[in-house]
Amino acid sequence: MPYKAVLFDLDGTLLDTLEDLADSTNAVLARHGLPVHAMSAYKYFVGDGVESLCRRTLPADRLDAAFVAQCVAAVREEYGRRWHAKTHFYAGVPELLDALVARGVKMAVLSNKPDDLTKLTVQHFLPRWRFDAVCGARPGRGRKPDPAAAVEIAAQLAVPPAEFLYLGDTDTDMQTALAAGMYPLGALWGFRPAEELIASGAKALLAGPLDLLKYLGPQA
Repeated sequence: MPYKAVLFDLDGTLLDTLEDLADSTNAVLARHGLPVHAMSAYKYFVGDGVESLCRRTLPADRLDAAFVAQCVAAVREEYGRRWHAKTHFYAGVPELLDALVARGVKMAVLSNKPDDLTKLTVQHFLPRWRFDAVCGARPGRGRKPDPAAAVEIAAQLAVPPAEFLYLGDTDTDMQTALAAGMYPLGALWGFRPAEELIASGAKALLAGPLDLLKYLGPQA
């Protein structure tokens, strides 16, 4: 298949955002006198939006709707101050993006992070590269694994979904790719293990970002 575009997940795929997300959430938990969590635990808490993050980190007896909503607002505010403090590229990501630009491959980002923060994060950390679309979670539009946003991005780029590689690091990403008709590649450097990626439909697993290039064929 002559793949012409790559759709990237953001957190856990292009950028390691785990520490800022964990620090923000733990700060809110501590403020309420609730148990905080180890950094490694957040690999399984993040990926499905802020509300899911809060529900996964709160004690079972504090999941009433009002308190969850309060924590969601507080985590968003806290993360709004911390989002760039410790976040950094994964090794090999800049080189991959450079190679894709050189090949004329279209690129886009789809995240379950709120849309404004997704765009801000890409602008701050990835200003050297042109992305044809950058989309985060927006009110009234389903989050991944709902494929609607991925299909919308394909239409915006005028590239059929079947000609997209989709690179992500969670079961949510693999499910999104399959539902959208894209080719799912699992990022082993991200937040989730190989077993989860395979079970959720990854067609291949990449040990490092530059491994994606072999799915594009030889450079012209």
